[in-house]
Amino acid sequence: MQTYTEAISWINSRLRFGIKPGLERMNWIMGKLGSPEKKLKVIHIGGTNGKGSTVTYLRSILNENGYKVGTFTSPYIETFNERISVNGLPISNEEIIQLVTIIKPFVEEIETTELGAMTEFEVITVMAIYYFANVNPMDITIFEVGLGGRLDSTNILTPILSVITNIGMDHVNILGNTVEEIAFEKAGIIKQEIPVITGAKQKRALEVIINKAKEMDSKLFISGTNFNTDEIKTLDRGEQFSFVSSSVIYRNLTISMLGKHQIENASLAIQAANFLEIDEESLRSGLMKAFWPGRMEIINEKPVVLLDGAHNPEGVASLIKTLDDHFPKQRKKIIFAALRDKDLKNMLKPLKSLEADIYFTQFQSPRIATAQELYDISEIESAKIDEDWLNLTEKIYPTLYDDEMLIISGSLYFISEVKPFIKNLAELY
Repeated sequence: MQTYTEAISWINSRLRFGIKPGLERMNWIMGKLGSPEKKLKVIHIGGTNGKGSTVTYLRSILNENGYKVGTFTSPYIETFNERISVNGLPISNEEIIQLVTIIKPFVEEIETTELGAMTEFEVITVMAIYYFANVNPMDITIFEVGLGGRLDSTNILTPILSVITNIGMDHVNILGNTVEEIAFEKAGIIKQEIPVITGAKQKRALEVIINKAKEMDSKLFISGTNFNTDEIKTLDRGEQFSFVSSSVIYRNLTISMLGKHQIENASLAIQAANFLEIDEESLRSGLMKAFWPGRMEIINEKPVVLLDGAHNPEGVASLIKTLDDHFPKQRKKIIFAALRDKDLKNMLKPLKSLEADIYFTQFQSPRIATAQELYDISEIESAKIDEDWLNLTEKIYPTLYDDEMLIISGSLYFISEVKPFIKNLAELY
């Protein structure tokens, strides 16, 4: 590999192998690389909603306490390198080339075995593990589960702590058609005698997690039972709350990320920080500084332009609630695109309650739901259709008044594609 473009092209070429749940290929290549996964001090974070935000809160808190923290997350918003970051900063292009050069021969070798080809996500997971273990060792690494948990490539890791965020109906074609089946896959990251924190709220999902924790003899900390948030207050550009557990009480904590759901994510990070015995000053400062792109991200103030990767029913419901709390007076226009393998009917249902001009569009993806499909499923007769999101955005933006806001939402892959364009557009006007 001579160039960054070649390296990324090779990684992306693995997309043709799709999604292949299972740890056999990961076990094989870890053995070939000298078991780098055993060198890492890992916090493993799974769940349906809030994984990325929880990673960010915890990473920011640990950074404030002086830890060097590596994070593995997906998808990226602005640059591929974000997926493997050190203290919140993406690794360099040169390091991507280096990692591909190291692992490519093994990836090609495994294709000659009965285990078959590695997927793109497996390759990137291997890159992250090798980087944090051998190229740039970390004090702590935080790995976000890609899909499910039990058979996800990140589950090759044995963490010091597991976190499972709230659970909802997502990836039903792979993980299962009931909340219990999905929770079973998510709970697969619980390891023998390794503590676990969960924000799961649905009774049936929580029962699955409780049973799995008992089976694995893992101490379980449950949001709403072992720790709580109260005294919640909506700020102009953030949220304020207090955190209460049997061991600590923190009053008047503030976060800059918008939405009551972000308080839930922050509380999981706080509980994890307490497990790691992080001091209160670092915790408060880390929470306030935490930022996660593409999640209720404001990229312009007048008019307000907001990006939010609300990619499942819970995400859309949280978006609507946050808009009601923070922007009750603004007239709203929303551009929305989603993938067809999502629970589109329940995703689109909350949009009916939103007083807004709704535009359904689409972007380049083999998994895309067309703008027409979104319109038909939504049953929002007043919504408009435009298959060309770029043309649609160029057309809408100049018409916005200062008391209006533009919301771009749906798939995180859509947000990733739109963000650089809309930022440039905002600068022009």
